[in-house]
Amino acid sequence: MKILVTARSFRKTPGRHKELLEQSGHQVVESTLDRPLKEAEMVELISDVDGAILGLDEVTAKVIAAGKRLKVISRYGAGVDNVDLAAATASGVVVTNTPGANSIAVAELTLGLMLALARRIPQHHVSAKAGSWSRVTGIELAGKTLGIVGLGQVSKEVIARAACFAMRVLVHTSFPDEGLTRDCDVEYVPLDRLLWEADFVSLHCSLTPERVKLIGEGELKAMKPTSYLINTARGELVDEEALYRALREGWIAGAASDVFVQEPPTGNPLLELDNFIVTPHVGATTHESVLRMGVLASENALKVLRGDRPLYVVNPEVYEKSR
Repeated sequence: MKILVTARSFRKTPGRHKELLEQSGHQVVESTLDRPLKEAEMVELISDVDGAILGLDEVTAKVIAAGKRLKVISRYGAGVDNVDLAAATASGVVVTNTPGANSIAVAELTLGLMLALARRIPQHHVSAKAGSWSRVTGIELAGKTLGIVGLGQVSKEVIARAACFAMRVLVHTSFPDEGLTRDCDVEYVPLDRLLWEADFVSLHCSLTPERVKLIGEGELKAMKPTSYLINTARGELVDEEALYRALREGWIAGAASDVFVQEPPTGNPLLELDNFIVTPHVGATTHESVLRMGVLASENALKVLRGDRPLYVVNPEVYEKSR
């Protein structure tokens, strides 16, 4: 059989994930582009493959219809918002993902961005290298309130690390974990209370149609002028135009984002602001997480091609449909 691999760090990092594919006896073809693929590009590549290990590529109904032999879409990562699950299920295509494999990496980046905002690390770095020894007074994380929107594995890893910084934690979620409140200093609150109490608001929820622009003008104006916003989840969760105004007009003190509606964010005015920190969607990109996600993504794809059911199936109804 033939397996398409588009995920960039999967392709570029040697390890057991690639060995599993090589030893399977299947033909492996790789994308040559160093970015997620658009619909037309996916249509062209998917037509004669049996399985696909994908990153953030566009997998629309048209792409799935073009995959006449396609049996499995193995997402290299946890999010599946770029995959048309209904179309996949209707075509009998199993969709899998790798939940939890990159949680530590994303959580550590989140704390890194918080520290960078609090101590203006990027700005001091640029200034000092340019020969200036001017300093801007920062703030400490200790004693501050961290507001987390969404409660998944990444959130729990962030909470564990926030405890080391002696931070108070508020969480907004529809699915509270009561065990977490026993083990950590966590309080579940409505979103409006979280926004006006938190010194740092960090987004860790999945993207659904209802959550597009979850953080807009009203939410940003509800935050304290001394507070910061961090987004390592999905760009579409934030109204970027409203965030630009918020940072320019001082509704909030600063923001950091690893994700954008359009990636790369060429021409995005947020990039011009001194109180905005950007990273190029590197949340999951550590050597350790690449290997964890890679092995699980390979195992998921190979199990489906062998006729076995993998551990992490996003559309389990596809098996009911096949019966």
